[in-house]
Amino acid sequence: MQSLLTDSPVGFALLDSDDVFSTINQRLAAVLDRTPAECLGRTPGDLLEESGERTAAADHRACLASVREDGHAVRDRYRTRTGQRWDLTWFPVTEPDTGDSYVALIAVHDAGRASGHDGVDGGTTAHRDEQRLRALLRAGNQIVWTAGPGGDVHEDCPQWRAITGQDLDHYLGRGWLEALHPDDRARVERAWDDAVLDVTPFDAMFRVRTCSGGYGHYRARAHPIMDGSRTTEWVGTLVDITNEREADELRQRLNQQLSEAAMRTARLQKATSDLAEALTADEVVNAMSQIGRSGVGADHTCVVLLDRGRLRLHAVAAEHTHQLPGSAFPVDHPDIAARAIADRLPRLAANPAELAELLDDAPEVAELVRSTPERAWVALPMMAAGHPIGALRFAFSSPRRVTDEERVFLEALAGQCALAIGRALLYEQEHNTAVELQRSLLPEELPEVRGVRLAAYYRSGSQNVQVGGDWYDAFPLPDGRVAGVLGDVMGKGIQAAAGMSRIRNALRALAFSMPEPADVLAGLDRMFSATEGMDQVTTLVYFVLDPVTGQLDLSNAGHLPPLVVAGSAGPSLLETDPDTPLGVSSARGHHKFFVQPGNTVVLYSDGLVENRKRSVDSGLDELVDVVSSAPPEVVGDSQQMLEYLVESMLDGYEQDDDVTLLAVQLPVIDSASER
Repeated sequence: MQSLLTDSPVGFALLDSDDVFSTINQRLAAVLDRTPAECLGRTPGDLLEESGERTAAADHRACLASVREDGHAVRDRYRTRTGQRWDLTWFPVTEPDTGDSYVALIAVHDAGRASGHDGVDGGTTAHRDEQRLRALLRAGNQIVWTAGPGGDVHEDCPQWRAITGQDLDHYLGRGWLEALHPDDRARVERAWDDAVLDVTPFDAMFRVRTCSGGYGHYRARAHPIMDGSRTTEWVGTLVDITNEREADELRQRLNQQLSEAAMRTARLQKATSDLAEALTADEVVNAMSQIGRSGVGADHTCVVLLDRGRLRLHAVAAEHTHQLPGSAFPVDHPDIAARAIADRLPRLAANPAELAELLDDAPEVAELVRSTPERAWVALPMMAAGHPIGALRFAFSSPRRVTDEERVFLEALAGQCALAIGRALLYEQEHNTAVELQRSLLPEELPEVRGVRLAAYYRSGSQNVQVGGDWYDAFPLPDGRVAGVLGDVMGKGIQAAAGMSRIRNALRALAFSMPEPADVLAGLDRMFSATEGMDQVTTLVYFVLDPVTGQLDLSNAGHLPPLVVAGSAGPSLLETDPDTPLGVSSARGHHKFFVQPGNTVVLYSDGLVENRKRSVDSGLDELVDVVSSAPPEVVGDSQQMLEYLVESMLDGYEQDDDVTLLAVQLPVIDSASER
């Protein structure tokens, strides 16, 4: 550009949106009898008017206005005061980086007209000027080409033919389009036809077949040259943009890789979050199935685990997926997961043929393909403390090759899965131990006591949550009365269950030696201080009922008030203030009241009345309302009533704690049966 401005025999200038010169070379400034510095920031019309050339000034303004309005190139002639004639061409240009619009002005000296004839010297000078301009454009990596007013090429372009290898006959007319990539040809031809028809600038990017047989990326631009309203020819440039396009494609690939890496990182973070909530091996596999489906499109997921003897494998498949031909098999079974565990390396098979090759053409491969939709496989060993505990196995319903980036993602996923499976196995072991412990602590059946009906109900807070500390017990006393207790050791797991066991055994021992409730609770306080931690809060209600008189003696260590269902009198909560939980020093209260025949006393845990959406106070009010609306046949049967209370109180709520109930009822005495 600098060479064009300083050395070109052609006058050149750019005018900005205010029609003032923003760029002008020495040749054009001299035409206007000025220096470039004197022209910058001034309009051509103003400069000509200052020189007294009002007609020329008006012509220049008209040309500028026409280019601005129509967007077409305009030709004009200008004669200087010294008699030199110049051919002027005005045409619009746009800065590709900023989108700014300019008008370019090119002035070519008409030497033949200046001498009054088309002399040899003048023609030679014009030809030399044209050659110089073309050389400068080529130095700027631009190929100049021309076409007739109808869009057909009539002049040779050696540079184009050198790139494409076309001969002159194949290049002329519309033959140049044959060198374009087949996928680009129709689009470019339509754009060229539209530009010629509408007399609008042409701008297109396309691929060109080169002599070497490959393709390069090029950008072509062309503007119409006008003589009034008539198109005289098209002049255009062709620029090689292969490097720019390759750089753009590289940037796009890098951006895509970064985006995919960010997505895989987000999926790993989600996997970590989901696996943190998975408590069992089944839940781990289901979480892995969702991540594998969204992360790499896996259609089937399972985890293959080594047994304790490390001699057999057990496959745990995700929900709603097909099962393998065998869910348990020896460690040397021909399966891709078994091979990954044995080799301690990821194993991949993009199709059944690769799987058969990996497993030494074992007949089990054909059985797997026949009985399942699996057609591609990935198995990754899961390690814990340097030893394999199993493998994470993904399968696809169609042949598929896993990329290196996907393999890295899956290996990280297998590491997360190994940690989750380890936690799940420890949890299940602890859970099973706690379940057995709690089952041994709760009575297998309630005692049969003449004149009393006992009923109990227990529901765990969640299928896969550690065992809680709710418990109940009932037993006859040597003096003919019956004792009952319902308690809650705060916390979950083996520690809570063990604490429940100690308190239950201590209460039974105290009840047989000093059965009165206040004495039993005072003895439990002493035991609790000696054996239990103060952070293990324990509440309970303990009662003793005389079936003959109906007298019920009760003490409450920080628990919820018992529910009394009194037939026609309606249900109510026993109005007694609870004492402190066990282990907290206090004088234990003793409450006495009489249970009438047909009445029922219900003890219950806080899981019945309290949850995330309901406070204890509102839950107690709702409990009384629920019993008030219970059918008579339900109220008359203590077991049915407990089931009715649980279903009604938990309806519409998510159970998040254990629910335990114990009911004692004095039935109505049938005088006929007594006789």
